[in-house]
Amino acid sequence: MKRSASTVGIPAQLPPSGLIGLEPGWSRLVTAPDHAGVARTWHLLDNGVAVPRLTILCVHGNPSWSFLWRKVLTEAPTDVRVIAVDQLDMGFSERTGVVRRLAERIADLVALTNAIGLHGPVITVAHDWGGPISLGWAQHLAADEPGRLRGIVLTNTAVHQPAGSPAPALIRAARTPGLLRRVTVDTTTFIRGAMEMSRPRLDPEVRRAFLAPYATSSRRQAIADFVEDIPLDESHPSYLALSTVAAGLDALVDIPTLLLWGPSDRVFSDLYLHDLERRLPGAQVHRFEGAGHFVSEEADVAGAIVGWLESVGEGHTVSAPGSKHVLRAERDSLWAAIDRAAADPELVLRAAVVEQASGVIRSIDFGELGHRVNATAAGLIEVGVRPGDRVALMIPPGVDLTVVLYACWRMGAVAVLIDSGLGPRNMSRALASANPAHLIGITKAMVSARVLRWPGRRIVAGRSSSAARRALGIEHTVDELGVLGVSRPVPPAPSADDLAAIVFTSGSTGPSKGVVYRHHQIQAQRDILADLYAITPEDRLVAAFAPFALYGPTLGITSVVPEMDVTRPGTLDAAALGDAVAAIDATLVFASPAALANVVATGADLSDRQRVALGRVRLLLSAGAPVNPTLLGRAIDLMTQASAHTPYGMTEVLPVADISLDQLRALDPRLGVSRGVCVGRASPSVTVAISRIDDRGTAVGPPSDVPDVVGEILIAAPHTKDHYDRLHFTELRSSSPSGWHRSGDVGSIDIDGRLWVGGRLQHVITTASGPVLPVPLELAAESVEVVTRACAVGIGPVGVQVVAIVIEIRPAGRRSRLAEMSLTDRIRDASKVATGVVPVMVLVVPRLPVDRRHNSKIDRSWVASWVRDIAAGGRIRGL
Repeated sequence: MKRSASTVGIPAQLPPSGLIGLEPGWSRLVTAPDHAGVARTWHLLDNGVAVPRLTILCVHGNPSWSFLWRKVLTEAPTDVRVIAVDQLDMGFSERTGVVRRLAERIADLVALTNAIGLHGPVITVAHDWGGPISLGWAQHLAADEPGRLRGIVLTNTAVHQPAGSPAPALIRAARTPGLLRRVTVDTTTFIRGAMEMSRPRLDPEVRRAFLAPYATSSRRQAIADFVEDIPLDESHPSYLALSTVAAGLDALVDIPTLLLWGPSDRVFSDLYLHDLERRLPGAQVHRFEGAGHFVSEEADVAGAIVGWLESVGEGHTVSAPGSKHVLRAERDSLWAAIDRAAADPELVLRAAVVEQASGVIRSIDFGELGHRVNATAAGLIEVGVRPGDRVALMIPPGVDLTVVLYACWRMGAVAVLIDSGLGPRNMSRALASANPAHLIGITKAMVSARVLRWPGRRIVAGRSSSAARRALGIEHTVDELGVLGVSRPVPPAPSADDLAAIVFTSGSTGPSKGVVYRHHQIQAQRDILADLYAITPEDRLVAAFAPFALYGPTLGITSVVPEMDVTRPGTLDAAALGDAVAAIDATLVFASPAALANVVATGADLSDRQRVALGRVRLLLSAGAPVNPTLLGRAIDLMTQASAHTPYGMTEVLPVADISLDQLRALDPRLGVSRGVCVGRASPSVTVAISRIDDRGTAVGPPSDVPDVVGEILIAAPHTKDHYDRLHFTELRSSSPSGWHRSGDVGSIDIDGRLWVGGRLQHVITTASGPVLPVPLELAAESVEVVTRACAVGIGPVGVQVVAIVIEIRPAGRRSRLAEMSLTDRIRDASKVATGVVPVMVLVVPRLPVDRRHNSKIDRSWVASWVRDIAAGGRIRGL
């Protein structure tokens, strides 16, 4: 189909000089026949590698051009050729005046690559509407020359409109009659609108470059053609071609594939990512949280592609996430202890879970728990949940959560555990990342799911009216699952290698990450905890850190969560803890430092009964953030017979190490100030090593257990996470070298084999005299008696930073300010003695910002940004 003469005959041309990031030597014009045999001239970028071991063919979408791939050309290895095409009628290629549908564009690209003599192994890279075009081209190559296609990389694209979902609103709006030409051809509205979706806003020079090929309306006609060529129904001329490309992905399932996604894209959302994952089940996936449509401008897509080449360039297959195999012991299933207790006449009536809420106590014994777990597991199968399905659980800790969690594990579903302490925004991000097929939660969670459009079929825990069920899209209740499954056989048990859970990190040091565990890894964690703390069926657990309560049944012990706001650990008071301990005659207590702090502060409110109950506790555990020995000591004053321990670990692997209060008290105080926090010796089956950091705070050394080497802490253990979910490159970085988990924490191992933690790798202060860890500085500041908490941050460029310390003092003030000179001098003196570093600035704040989950981890990145503004001359505002 030809257009008017005004759009015909505009020749191809080279881009103007001076476009940011574009080397003039890359541009060339190539003449090749199009799908109809007519000679056409293309503009393309080509880094000109004469004898490449691999070629990357990059295809842009709408409304961009080959400039989109400039960073790939810049960062490609010297033996890799990169060709980025400008599609005909786009960029600086010829304006042909012909309407080109999807099928023709695929044929055009095949004709071009034939004409330029593209030989050897090839990887395709594409974005937007370039995705279907490059995939169609790839299918031709795979069929005609098997073995040449070595990889596929897709960024924010689609090959199908998933059933039941509308096409993107922006595309539907642009297709409005009378509007399409105005926004795409008559003006640059469509291009500018696409760029405005980027966060942060694109650099003005980058914006100028994207606009460069589209200066006049005669050069923009194909932008409208592309929008119009998206098939929204079966009557569209390109519907069959797109359907053929989508169906043809079956032939590419064995080709290594990388999906790099900006989940904030308002056009190609996660909906299309998940569709591609279903069609290409072996694909590696990395979601760049916060990035949008032009993901390659907002995230290091080029670096991700280049880093991926080594595993695919020679035809190697790429293993799926978590496919690493390790030697492991045969262990009991996660529900084995429930089954044993349910079959034991002496244990069957013992309480498994006790729930305290609003003054009401509810409990379930092991016999009933075993029955309900099996019935609910069968009920889940009856309502369509399948082994391997992801099921998000949004139920407060207690009887219902325990039943549903163990039922999911029993029938092979993957439990997605998202702490409500993350807050609505981060919970929504986590659910978008995990994309559960089902969501089981209380009514409040169902309301949030409706309002925030959380994914998953809805199953409600607790009572819900018919009207509420209709309004909230609730299909079943947890009680109904038990009834449906009561007469059904127990489903076949999953294997130890099957996925069991996705647990999200606190997000205190960046976007919350989904941490994936297999059954055998959680089993190993349970067994190490039991071994480390000599836990037997005679123990009973009070878990003031809610997720830990879920371990009670798999350990075969009674557990209870005390009455508190589980999203705010600091709300636990001494009386509530005393009541929980008394309710089950607890022997174990697990509480975060924030919870312990409030328990200690309210200890005077305890009744005699509560004091007696606390006095029978044998073990106190506190973790989630560094625990002050003084706080542990004051807690032991309430639990007089308890041994206090603080395990060190993280969502990815817990426990890593352990130290008791007695061991902490026996340490030389001078060591703590100079090294950081001692977290003890490695737990059973755990190996710890250090990767040395350089002067810029980057971990560069191999794993080492040489004493006193300062660097990133590396961990190897059978209970380490399997992988990060949809964060392929985060996983690669965190698991290098193979078999180790890079914790992101920095520290050292002393001559006695004890591990010391000095902070996070990203918070290391890089001074002119070398890297300085933040925790020793903070401990030095906290040694000044009026200081209750401190945060050390760096100011200035990497390598020449200076130190600032932000403190809370007693009594707390109402405003942020510079510390008085006398206090500043005392903190400077203490810091110099401990670390040799003198802070240039000391500020006082009413309260330092902490994470939502533990109420303990200081948000050092936020504090650093606040201090930098002040150091640059800004007014001291509230933190």
